[in-house]
Amino acid sequence: MALVSVIMPVHDAATTVSAAIRSVQHQRHQDWELLITDDASTDESWEVVRGLAAEDERILPQRTTSSGGAARARNAAITRARGSQVAFLDADDQWLPDKLERQLDFARTTGAPLTFTSYYKVAADFGGQALDFVPTQRIVRARDRLDYRLMLQQNHIGCLTAMYDVDQLGLRTMPDLRKRQDYGLWLSILRDGSIARGLDEPLALYREQHAGSLSGTSRLGLVAYNWRLYREIEKLSVPRSIWALGQVTVRSTLKRRV
Repeated sequence: MALVSVIMPVHDAATTVSAAIRSVQHQRHQDWELLITDDASTDESWEVVRGLAAEDERILPQRTTSSGGAARARNAAITRARGSQVAFLDADDQWLPDKLERQLDFARTTGAPLTFTSYYKVAADFGGQALDFVPTQRIVRARDRLDYRLMLQQNHIGCLTAMYDVDQLGLRTMPDLRKRQDYGLWLSILRDGSIARGLDEPLALYREQHAGSLSGTSRLGLVAYNWRLYREIEKLSVPRSIWALGQVTVRSTLKRRV
């Protein structure tokens, strides 16, 4: 069985992190390690994580002394990864039980270095468990194939569904951005001609962000983050950055309507 290294950043997520961790424990594919970085939480997150880790040796937590953001927290976990696949799950999202099993089969069949899946959107105050989730029509569908040009038009990959092949790519970290760091990683993987493959099965639950959260950044703020990604990280020309920014702004607006 393939060992999957699951990357989970945690910051002030005491009310949701337990369900996120349980959704990993309930996977049909049981060969995994859960690498958690608590990003200097000020609530009870660290106590919750430590308690669950004491019950399951596959949960491997560490804690930072000061908050550095999601990219640094994820990268700190990635550097500890031992698996042949690296997958991502945030502390307020969940996986359905057959997520890893189905995606590993898909990755083997396609041979793609980067895979992702469709996912459900749930309300910010969702209090259920993945085991008991009743399917809805609020599905963000995965495209079949993605290349670099398509990814410049929009981040088509939900971070909670992404998984990359370490044997093909090596350990890959995210750019040190406060936001859009996952998008930056996918672009870096596809930049050299790789193709990402999407499995059109909803296998995860994405929690809508409450007002004031980092993921709830204003649209103007998103424009600034995307511009920095295109210009400073991807080194795109000004005309190409303007084109990409126009594409991603329109498409992201449509995606929010799901």
